[in-house]
Amino acid sequence: MSFGMAREAEHVEAGYGAAVTAVVDRHPPGVSAGTGPAVGSAPSAVPAPTAGSVAGPHSQDGQDGRYGQDGQQAGTPHAQACIDLAAIRANVSRLCDTAGSAEVMAVVKADAYGHGAVPVARAALAGGATWLGVAGMREALALRAAGVAGRLLTPGDDWNAAVAAGIELSAGAPWAVRAAVRAARAVDRPALLHLEAETGLGRGGAAAGDWQTLVDSAAAAEAAGYLRVVGVWSHLARADEPGHPSCERQLANFRSAAGVARRAGLAPDVLHLSNSAATLTLPEAHFDLVRPGLAVYGLSPVPDLAGPSELGLRPAMTLTARLASVKRVPAGQGVSYGHRYRTAGETTLGLVPLGYADGVPRHASQAGPVLVAGRQHTVAGTVCMDQFVLDLGEAPAAPGDEVVLFGPGDRGEPGAGDWARAAHTISHEIVTRIGARVPRTYTGGSAPGDH
Repeated sequence: MSFGMAREAEHVEAGYGAAVTAVVDRHPPGVSAGTGPAVGSAPSAVPAPTAGSVAGPHSQDGQDGRYGQDGQQAGTPHAQACIDLAAIRANVSRLCDTAGSAEVMAVVKADAYGHGAVPVARAALAGGATWLGVAGMREALALRAAGVAGRLLTPGDDWNAAVAAGIELSAGAPWAVRAAVRAARAVDRPALLHLEAETGLGRGGAAAGDWQTLVDSAAAAEAAGYLRVVGVWSHLARADEPGHPSCERQLANFRSAAGVARRAGLAPDVLHLSNSAATLTLPEAHFDLVRPGLAVYGLSPVPDLAGPSELGLRPAMTLTARLASVKRVPAGQGVSYGHRYRTAGETTLGLVPLGYADGVPRHASQAGPVLVAGRQHTVAGTVCMDQFVLDLGEAPAAPGDEVVLFGPGDRGEPGAGDWARAAHTISHEIVTRIGARVPRTYTGGSAPGDH
């Protein structure tokens, strides 16, 4: 997991406190899963179309280019991402077992990697997690507004709101300690801080030469009653390469940083370093708390070593669509923008109403795998903003037929990892980028308090 917790000092000192890019839960309490508007997100100029509505240009054969309905049952969405909450709970339970005596923080930033922050957070807590991690105050406050419990860690931007809500904050430089002190004074409540050490990732946190200064400033503020240092943490650079020597170096650097904090009189509740990969493959990095992100969603953080099932995980998201158009074309027909694909013979083309605006990576043009009627096919030609095309050959097909882009593999469908390989990226990106135009539905029961 990657918090992205660094904030520039000049931003905070100038009062810049609202730069948040997080997407928060789409389904607030009291709104059925799959039907609710975005909570706390920026208003859209064009509302997301409801299932069965027509929005966008028509294809040349007269059928709706995005929502073709011939043969499709009324009210059936053109596409959906189905989230298995039972899989989330089981994955977290598996991670708790692996973590041993360490507690588990389920990372639910970026709308729970596109799965829906509130329902996933509740399922993760039901599965045994005791902490939640996000990447911005809007995400954190949305969870609290939905009544989600558990200890909650985020980087600071609106420091007053965080301290007032008892949300725990990261500090990687003395300016962050000063911001926490100002917030504590403003709301008359001590701040809860996790000090971030730079141990080798080359990103956030205090470098070795600056660590003592950060620790001393936090210890002074704690002695004055303005805050409590409840955690010391860092992040591994290459945990997804088990056995890489950088992991041992970072472990040694982290232990040294923790020792500095203790010698300054600090007694944090937790030391934490492990992401998903380290949780599953590097037990010496577990310390008091592990922070799995990707593995919560059933995807492998070490795909070159093992797949989800080999790690005891089950992918929680299944992305499907319905064919919007089906037509016969002759040999030599160019397909999609640039005619990067031409049919080898007379064949059937199927139009899938999902595109890069929905999160289907354009880099998977000519390569992205799907399942239609039990057969695997590959994207034919260029992925467009709203749609892509399949060459279905002689396979029978009709508008409304289901297309499975990825899922857990129960029916032989591709996984998110297959799309990651096709697009030369990582599975984190594949699931996280599935956009708000794709409704989420939920199966596998619900965590306590979901309804």
